[in-house]
Amino acid sequence: DIKMQKFQSFPCTFSTLRLLLLWGIVVGGSQLEGLCSEGEWEQGIYAKVTNPTLSPSHLKDLPGFTRSVYKRDYALITPESQVFSALPDWTKTSGAYLITPAMDSHFVMYIAQMKENATSALPQQDIERFLFVVKGEVVLSTGAEVFKLSVDSFAYAPPNFKHSVKSDISAVIVVFERRYQRLGNEDPGFLAGSTEQQPLVETPGEVFTLRKLLPTNFSYDFNIH
Repeated sequence: DIKMQKFQSFPCTFSTLRLLLLWGIVVGGSQLEGLCSEGEWEQGIYAKVTNPTLSPSHLKDLPGFTRSVYKRDYALITPESQVFSALPDWTKTSGAYLITPAMDSHFVMYIAQMKENATSALPQQDIERFLFVVKGEVVLSTGAEVFKLSVDSFAYAPPNFKHSVKSDISAVIVVFERRYQRLGNEDPGFLAGSTEQQPLVETPGEVFTLRKLLPTNFSYDFNIH
């Protein structure tokens, strides 16, 4: 039997963590009210990811200008540096790579803009995948189960785990992929959920709240905050 589960975003509150994926940087949401206008929240909690306030069209009179920064241990990829093209083996999907091994990283990160009825491809052999929905809704199928992932939802697929992602409506997801490195004796399992379903991590003295989206055990070789 195929089991159907649906993960939806919860009402927006400023006292909980929001995973803001801004041009390849994961930012913790603040507890302070007033950082986002009412109009921005109505457009969606990740509106500035999918509709940036400063995009290539705003920079048309500044040819060659970019605010992107590449350093040894971090990179800030701004909208004017993003180049979208067809993703290999995906259908009706354009992708912009933000981080790749060519930048001396050990993972790949890209934005996937999925049109209506778009479908994903599987990652390469021994590659694990984490995806996060920033706009619209996607359906992830594992063969035995089907998950509807809306904005603020995520999924983790361990290496060599067969799955597919489809968008019945247009959607935007952020995808992390990396070669799995075994740290313990147990294998990681498939996970799907919503950010606000994850427990808060204590952050004494800080002005933000923090959640870990993956289990903190040795079977998972990285984490997303």
